[in-house]
Amino acid sequence: MSFKDSINYIKQLKYKQVAALMLNPHVWMWVFPLLLIIPNVGLCITEFNSLMAKLTNIVLPFGVYLLLMTWSRKVGRTMLLCLPIMILSAFQIVLFFLFGQSIIAIDMFMNVVTTNPAEATELLGNLKVAILTVCAFYLPPICVGVYMVIKKRRLSEPAREKGRKAGVFITVIGLVMMLFTWVFVDGFKPTREIFPYNVMSNVCTAVSRVYESMNYHKTSASFSYTPMMTREKELVEIYVVILGETSRAANWQLLGYDRETNPRLSGRSNLVAFDKVLSEINTTHKSVPMLLSYLTSENFGDSVAHTRSVFSAFNDLGYQTAFISNQRRNHSYIDFYGSEARTVNFISDRGGPQLDMNLVEPLKKIIATSPSHKIFVVLHAYGSHFEYRKRYTPDMAYFTPEHNSQASADNRQELINAYDNTIRYTDMFINEVIKTLEETGEVASVIYVSDHGEDIFDDERKRFLHSSPVPTANQIHVPMLVWTSDKFNEMFPERTAALKANKSKDVSSSISLFHTVIDMAGIKTPFYDNSKSLMSPGYSSPRRRYLNDYNESVELINSGLWNIDIDVLGRRGISVD
Repeated sequence: MSFKDSINYIKQLKYKQVAALMLNPHVWMWVFPLLLIIPNVGLCITEFNSLMAKLTNIVLPFGVYLLLMTWSRKVGRTMLLCLPIMILSAFQIVLFFLFGQSIIAIDMFMNVVTTNPAEATELLGNLKVAILTVCAFYLPPICVGVYMVIKKRRLSEPAREKGRKAGVFITVIGLVMMLFTWVFVDGFKPTREIFPYNVMSNVCTAVSRVYESMNYHKTSASFSYTPMMTREKELVEIYVVILGETSRAANWQLLGYDRETNPRLSGRSNLVAFDKVLSEINTTHKSVPMLLSYLTSENFGDSVAHTRSVFSAFNDLGYQTAFISNQRRNHSYIDFYGSEARTVNFISDRGGPQLDMNLVEPLKKIIATSPSHKIFVVLHAYGSHFEYRKRYTPDMAYFTPEHNSQASADNRQELINAYDNTIRYTDMFINEVIKTLEETGEVASVIYVSDHGEDIFDDERKRFLHSSPVPTANQIHVPMLVWTSDKFNEMFPERTAALKANKSKDVSSSISLFHTVIDMAGIKTPFYDNSKSLMSPGYSSPRRRYLNDYNESVELINSGLWNIDIDVLGRRGISVD
């Protein structure tokens, strides 16, 4: 045999040995549990739990997985039956790539339910590294499991017995550790700190919330704001609320950004920009219902299914109301609240690019054809939702280059360029809405506020997007603008004076929008609180709170904000207390 033949033989021998090892059920009895606890190891690194909680989160699940693997000699079948756990593990690993920490939250599952396929496709297309990583971890055991089922590869009884004894021993140790942690570590909850038990609990809660929302029309049927009108019916009033999407205050020229992202609005009179506005949540499906009602973080969980939107108050007073959305229907409270308007128009239902300027013509039509002197319209924009380059027309690409949209920290500058272009486009859109109302010469106002902000690889954590289980400064610091017409200012000078006086105060958009809108229209209702209206001289800044994943209202300082976020907000003059 030649030297070359010898080398080839050795290579072939190694290949056969590796293949035999890869298809050996006794090897997979131990390896598969190790693959399943990869998320547990990751959580031990990323979470700020106690040492005992971290160790419990590794030891107990590993013992249980080992017991599962020895439940039957048909180890391939057992591996395939663990597919749901592999899916959750894969989801958790993708979450590490996105946010760098936290378990799969309830809101993450809710976002899956309420996100349309186009949004999901855009996001997944930019997470290739994360997807390839989870495929590398979990496709091999799936393939091997199928092979072992087909070939009837099974564990030997002695190996199975050995694995079972080890599994029992490790599981008992894990249970003792969990009990010890439960007794001696304050705040430890297995339903929140042991993967995948915590995620399974979150799935159940998400299902319960979806079921609750499906019964919204029944549970909210008896709700009423019992509003009273304080102005003449003949007075023409036009009020427009623009709900922005994924717009963070840090990138608005009006709020101190050093780039020209607001060239049109910066030259406008009668415009008040609030620079210390925080949202009480960083996810759309909760933020928008709070903005459209009196709900806040403190009563959202108990009352969202029993509360009607602000449209119902305006409807009761004879207003022509309209909800015009550039977002697609998602069967959430956003849709339910919006559908309470007299006119409902989801312009994106007809397909095509979701450009916010497309909202202007339907608004003009509502104003031109309204049978009532009084009009209240909510425009739900698509704003700066990723993928950024798709939120504006090519001629609006002011900041370049912006073509490299892959979700990577290496592409941050191009992502920022594209994001800033979305803000310039939003600036044009808002300005066009103001012009539409300005040309009527009537009592009119436009309020703009974003539902939440966005991370764009801003610091060493390399966080991206929003809706993370733990908020960040850029996810909750949002822009809020109020424009009032000349006639509004002439008739209600005390309200515009209050706007200017309150512009530098701390504001919660989730709290103040409802009361400001009610105050703006001069409506009386038992739900109105003048200390929460930005148009009231009696306005007072709220304590900073946050609605966490479990629908618990917590002090913002206890929401999981990192010190780096507190420092960022502090530099912007915003206190988290």
